[in-house]
Amino acid sequence: MIHADKQTPVWIGQNQAMPSQRRRLRQLIHRGLLYSLALTLTILGLGGVGFWLIDPQIQTLSDGLWLAFTTAATVGFGDLVPSTPASRMFSVVVVLLGLAVLSLVTASLSAIFVEKEVEAEDRQIEKDLMREISRLRDDVAQLRRDIQHRNGPPPDQGH
Repeated sequence: MIHADKQTPVWIGQNQAMPSQRRRLRQLIHRGLLYSLALTLTILGLGGVGFWLIDPQIQTLSDGLWLAFTTAATVGFGDLVPSTPASRMFSVVVVLLGLAVLSLVTASLSAIFVEKEVEAEDRQIEKDLMREISRLRDDVAQLRRDIQHRNGPPPDQGH
């Protein structure tokens, strides 16, 4: 803390650190969402190729991708289903990975919304604190005037 004059403290660095921390947090959250989406596409792509290679009933890569998507999302429309024990075991892996990735994407999206709410709340708290500091400064100034009025003018120090 430094003093611009003897009455007004000025806090250095507090307000400057907060925006950079918020910016960094926002970047981490958005990066996490991008990584989650990339992981989702990778799992679906590998799942589609896996079903296409393992299951003889899956004739095209697009059918494999569709089966991977419906399996990972646990939708299971029934138009395409794993037909061999190996493809059924593979579908269990795809379901587990799909649930995990879906949870990551959901958490990343939730973090974005929560971060925006927290940021708005922080701004409101900061405004309230600044208003209260202003009121306190006014009160201190009034107290100084009251003390000077009670004590009278300062004594002459020049002798």
